[in-house]
Amino acid sequence: MPSRKEKVLFCWSGGKDSALALNRILRSGYEVVALLTTFNAHYQRVSMHGIRETLLEKQVDAIGLPLEKVHVSQRSSNEEYTEKMGAVMKRYKAQGIEQVVFGDIFLEDLKRWREANLAQVGMKALFPIWKVDTRELLQEFLAFGFRSIICCVNDAYFGEETVGKEIDKQFVANLPANVDPCGENGEYHSFAWAGPIFRKPLQIQVGEKVYRPVEQTHPGSTPCPCPAPPDPARPQTKGFWFCDLDSVEVAEAACRT
Repeated sequence: MPSRKEKVLFCWSGGKDSALALNRILRSGYEVVALLTTFNAHYQRVSMHGIRETLLEKQVDAIGLPLEKVHVSQRSSNEEYTEKMGAVMKRYKAQGIEQVVFGDIFLEDLKRWREANLAQVGMKALFPIWKVDTRELLQEFLAFGFRSIICCVNDAYFGEETVGKEIDKQFVANLPANVDPCGENGEYHSFAWAGPIFRKPLQIQVGEKVYRPVEQTHPGSTPCPCPAPPDPARPQTKGFWFCDLDSVEVAEAACRT
């Protein structure tokens, strides 16, 4: 626990790993000044997860923290991503924020990449769930009463039937042997909607399921953070299944207009 209530910025994806990391950092006594999320400006959705920007706004509001947005272009490059993130980090550094929190678990290259970028602006990274056994993390997630829906799956591991399911004991028990329990290699992504970090739970509605080939979801040079690089020993990814999620309140309001 820090000797004082140190202020930190948190890089937020909206998924279960972010939720677990945020829970740990708050319980450790840090003060989170904002949750920072990158959005695709063209689609108005969270990169890779496919979550609507409006839904993530409601999620962060339910948590009760400010949301810091970074918008990148439809075919954003590493250079654009790094430049925009660097500008945000410099602004928070000027406000006295020295550390940035991430929910990464064991991707060493990604960890070093984050640390190197932050070092350029004189900041450091915190990884509250780093190197924790991913099956233990998933059990911790359920034990704390978190709730999360699978919003995106890699078709090398899962099919259409998996998106839209809740992460529960049955999901954990039925995980294929070649899938990391937390999906740390990009096998799946999730959206957290209830748990100890929330002031109130969201009411989520599962909508249309859509399949996107790799060339559509990863056009050109994809900005980091990105899924694990191809491994000849692992199944080949041809595309991703997404499901559209929305809050019940938003869906009902749309029906009345």
